[in-house]
Amino acid sequence: MSDTPTSSDLIGCPERPEPPLRILWREGDWLAIHKPAGWLVHRTGLDAGETRFIVQTLRDQLGRHVHPVHRLDKGTSGVLLMALSTEAARALAMQFEQRQVDKRYLAFVRGWSPDEAVVDHALRLDDAPPDAAPQPALTRFRTLATLLLDVPVDRYPQTRAALVEARPETGRRHQIRRHLKHLSHPIIGDTTHGKGAHNRWWAAHLGVQRMWLHAASLTMSHPETGQPLTIASPIASSLQEAGLNADWLTLLAQPWRWLHPNGRQRSLMGLTEGGWSPEGHPRHP
Repeated sequence: MSDTPTSSDLIGCPERPEPPLRILWREGDWLAIHKPAGWLVHRTGLDAGETRFIVQTLRDQLGRHVHPVHRLDKGTSGVLLMALSTEAARALAMQFEQRQVDKRYLAFVRGWSPDEAVVDHALRLDDAPPDAAPQPALTRFRTLATLLLDVPVDRYPQTRAALVEARPETGRRHQIRRHLKHLSHPIIGDTTHGKGAHNRWWAAHLGVQRMWLHAASLTMSHPETGQPLTIASPIASSLQEAGLNADWLTLLAQPWRWLHPNGRQRSLMGLTEGGWSPEGHPRHP
């Protein structure tokens, strides 16, 4: 059973003027920003009542027209690529279309997910015609940490959760969210694919109401030099001082059991720091 969307994955906070959007990288006609959770990328026909849009805000901030290279869901935070011309946008969008971009997401999910999983499960768009064929979709998952709280929620005597790294190799709508639901480990705060009782409990426990999915980093070829370029929206950096990822710091303060020695550091630094140790830590007994 899904939760009924209210403020649709917004972070609970008092009304105040919005700060400028944080620019993570800018060069030539390209830039990457940190997209806050709760913002739509651009206006749509379904945005009645919405007041915060990345494209319009960044246009006013820069004094120039901007073009999104790809999309992030409203509830998702993290790295979002933009361009200052349609030609520049197409140059980067082609890398996404040809699956040449390594995208890494951080997700907070219900239950203890498998240590590793590959979900090769085709997806059909929600608004697709009934006879439309599902589109191929593949996501790789790795569990970074598990959490056990001795508190009953819903019909479960204890509360279990996991922190997961997701690497989608295709770019279908809601792909990570739907693939985690397919694994029976929906993202906490996902009002469409999750469960209301768990979403409400975690929102009250953490004091944060949002969908817990973060576009931590992406690696692509530099549009001019062709060299590998990694852009990250880390949790512990100058972004922390601006309060943009403070909600994730609240989450990481929970008593996690990390399954890899450098898992916490990689999570803090946008999943870009170092590799994986061949020996993991044991799960909760």
